[in-house]
Amino acid sequence: MAKVIVLGGCGAVGRVVVKTLAADNTFDEIVIGDLDLETARTLAGQVKGKPVSATGVNALEPESVKKAIAGCDLVVNCVGPFYKTVMPIVEAVIESGIHYVDICDDVDVTFDLLDMSPKAEAAGLTMLIGMGNSPGATNLLAKLAADHLLDETEAVDIFHAHGGEPFEGKGVIGHRFHCMSIDIPMFLDGKLQYVKFFEPDGMALRRFFDFPIVGDTMVYPYPHPEQVTLPQHLKLKQVTNRGTILPAAYYQLTMDVCRLGMADKTPLDIDGTPVSPYDFAAAFLIRERDRILAETGFGTQKGCTSTVVTGKKDGRRQELRFHMASASQALGEGTGIPAALGAILVAQGKVSRKGIFPPEAGVNPLDFVSLIPAVLERESAGDPSRAAQLTIDIIDDAGNKTTMDMMDAAKILTAKE
Repeated sequence: MAKVIVLGGCGAVGRVVVKTLAADNTFDEIVIGDLDLETARTLAGQVKGKPVSATGVNALEPESVKKAIAGCDLVVNCVGPFYKTVMPIVEAVIESGIHYVDICDDVDVTFDLLDMSPKAEAAGLTMLIGMGNSPGATNLLAKLAADHLLDETEAVDIFHAHGGEPFEGKGVIGHRFHCMSIDIPMFLDGKLQYVKFFEPDGMALRRFFDFPIVGDTMVYPYPHPEQVTLPQHLKLKQVTNRGTILPAAYYQLTMDVCRLGMADKTPLDIDGTPVSPYDFAAAFLIRERDRILAETGFGTQKGCTSTVVTGKKDGRRQELRFHMASASQALGEGTGIPAALGAILVAQGKVSRKGIFPPEAGVNPLDFVSLIPAVLERESAGDPSRAAQLTIDIIDDAGNKTTMDMMDAAKILTAKE
């Protein structure tokens, strides 16, 4: 009997992982592990398709993690912020001898995770990290292009925008402050370089990108792991990552607040009450987000991630733009569905590599995309407006564009294998 636990299963992403796995036949039992046990129990009672139970877990306490994951065959970790939580969880998982998948998108801690790979490999464990949207699906689409669609691959440029999710927590805002505060890696001219979000080198990388559904949107440097891991596994001259949060006015406000030093967690004495700038900023931004969403008439959540791969085909320059867009889904589905698919592939034995590694180092991209149609059909539940748009724009050296459905392309490639 295959048993999986989803740590952080009550969060926006974790809920999607639980629901997606419950609708699939790979696992017989699903456990929701969360600090909020009451909510976990409520959610477990609402999920249909498989036996689902709940357990309390404190991600920062290794013994709590070990107790929660005992008896499971696979751990899916959705507990952020990963720069704070992932190391104690991974250490506990390795000591427990259980396979693992996560959605870690913090590049700074990715280095530490990869350094632990020999320990996981010695234990015979498959530990797939960064298996979300970006990183995750972006890595695999880049590998798909390099392995099957182009003769030479020169650059991978990743763009993402999402917003309007039903709720946003304090931890999400803290993660954005973190992304704006650390050195941001970019693989440029064949070497890894670092830029700073608010300084000229980082500002020079800001640009507009025309997303399906979302439209022409300013995107900013993001410190995701693709810039570090993709050049290690694909022959490339450039890997960049840029994104934003919608609406644009909300992300601009977040930047302004961060630049003013409001990410500081050192308490200030306010008339006898200790209040940190960070605590105030998070509460302020959550309130203002609701106001901005209402004033802009933003509507339902939406998002798009575009992976642009440039190279050569038959000696001529070609650009492939992989778009994953939805007018009714955003962060939760965009990240949770790939994580669930990664868990399914690991459980099915289709990811056999041992150690700790990113998607492009151990997942066959054709295996990944072959699972998508059934999941998207369930997600849309017969409502075309809820269906994600998965397309490829093929742009030749004369600028001519041909658009095709990503799933149709995957079927053609799979048939050739």
